[in-house]
Formats: sequence, structure tokens, C-alpha cells
Amino acid sequence: MTLALPPVGSIGLVKIEGFVGEAIELGEILDGDGLADSKYQHAFVLVDGGTLDVAQVVEAEPGGVRQTALSEYAGREVLWIPCPPEYQAKMTQAAFTYLGIGYSYADYPAIAAHHLGLDPLHLVRGIVDRSGHVMCSQMAGACCAKAGWPLIPAGSWPGYITPARMAAYAPPGATPELLAP
Repeated sequence: MTLALPPVGSIGLVKIEGFVGEAIELGEILDGDGLADSKYQHAFVLVDGGTLDVAQVVEAEPGGVRQTALSEYAGREVLWIPCPPEYQAKMTQAAFTYLGIGYSYADYPAIAAHHLGLDPLHLVRGIVDRSGHVMCSQMAGACCAKAGWPLIPAGSWPGYITPARMAAYAPPGATPELLAP
């Protein structure tokens, strides 16, 4: 049986195994987004659908934003946030504008400072903005803003959105789907 993929422009959320995933999860807890049932430490945008063997995503990882095969996530559960038809082309276009941009390690301290009320003047946020770098969920949220998709609450800065917080924007009743290996 072939898994039907969501439309292009959709956001996928996955768990990251090992030390990196645990570090991100700890950061999400410290940032206030790591709910006890949080299962997600990574976000990406589906830019070319079809079947698992040809589908492509754009994602921010250490090393920068890249386009890669969705099949890299085969055997894992993905929570999809389906993109409405009117935003699909713009989400894909927005994702491509981030290719090659560096990864932002500074987002995590910015999120923590914001959560703890330690950055009332948004100085850390300003540093992150000026760097031009992004982390995975920030890129996905920024794509929503560029595309006009009102998934992210009005007035929210995408750099404060972790993968765990992004999962809270999934439609009610959304459940993870296993990408068959």
C-alpha cells in the first residue's frame, strides 16, 4: 500500500533520535514548548509530492537549508500539517528562497530569553534576525508568513516557534503517519 502524501507546501514534523533530538527536546522544555507529550524536534516543508520515492522537502539543518528526499524519513512517523490549496504554490516558492541559508543555533537562546522574560527589548531576537540564519521550525513558520498562510498566530515571530510548538498548530485530530520504508 502506498501512503498518500499531503499536498505540497505542507509542513512535516518528526522526532530526531539520539543526542541531538534529546538536546532539542530539552531546549523545548526549557523554552516552555516541550510539553510532556512532545514528540517532534524537526520540521520541514514538502516541496514536491507524488510518492515517497520521489517526494522532496526543504529543511534547515546544521550546515544550512537544503532540499532533500522525503525518503530520508522512511520508517519514521511524520505529523503533517496539510497546506490549504490557496497557499500551496506560495509555500513551495517561499521554501526555495531559503535554500543555502545558514542554520541558526542562536534561536534557542532567543526563545528561552523570550520565554523567561529576559529579552524585553528583543535584543537577542534582533541578533538572530540580523544573522539571516534560520532553524527548521523558524523556516517553516517564515514560509507560512511569506505565503500568507495564517497558520502561525498573528504577531508571532517565527524564530520563537519550536517544532513542539508547531505541532500545536496541526489540525484537531491529526495523527502521525508512518512513512513506509
